[in-house]
Amino acid sequence: METTDTLAIYGKSGHGKVVADIARANGYTEIVWVDDDTSKPETVSLEEFSRDYSGIAVALGIGDNAIRQRIYRQLKESNTELLTLVHPSAVVSASVLIGEGSVVMPLAVINSDAVLEAGVIVNTHATVEHDCLLGAFSHISPNTALAGEVKVGTRTHVGIGASIIQHCNIGDDVVIAAGSAVIDDIPDAVMVAGVPAIIKKRVSP
Repeated sequence: METTDTLAIYGKSGHGKVVADIARANGYTEIVWVDDDTSKPETVSLEEFSRDYSGIAVALGIGDNAIRQRIYRQLKESNTELLTLVHPSAVVSASVLIGEGSVVMPLAVINSDAVLEAGVIVNTHATVEHDCLLGAFSHISPNTALAGEVKVGTRTHVGIGASIIQHCNIGDDVVIAAGSAVIDDIPDAVMVAGVPAIIKKRVSP
């Protein structure tokens, strides 16, 4: 089965539903749902998808960073094409580089020379300023603001409404709590919160 108006979404979840809306806004009319939990209605397993839907690209509909990374690797091992989706209302500079399997949601703004590695989520109304680097499988939540030249590590989650000042380096596997204001570099595998944000605890990578 191969049609240009059909794509698959891995992850039939709330996040997956939003990804499906972005796909439809980009002209896709048919969605094939793929999930580990095949008890969900109209859902096929990865094995069934690989067998029955040859040539269909897959978008990642998984909000959890570590699980999204695992599924990405499974799909790459099976030589499945991974689709990048950008909502038409997002403002993305022509100089931005977006890695495969990433999703940019409605009203997001990504400015000059920012780089998104594979499997990144830039959520609704987030702002990513010039020369930022978003590590693979990171998640920039709704209404967050990253100033220029911020580096965000692999699998890091920037919580809703958080802000990060310019030139900050955020480590891998970091959790930045909702509403936090980050004004200093953050090491790997910690949770930070507050205004200004401080380390609250270690987290498991």
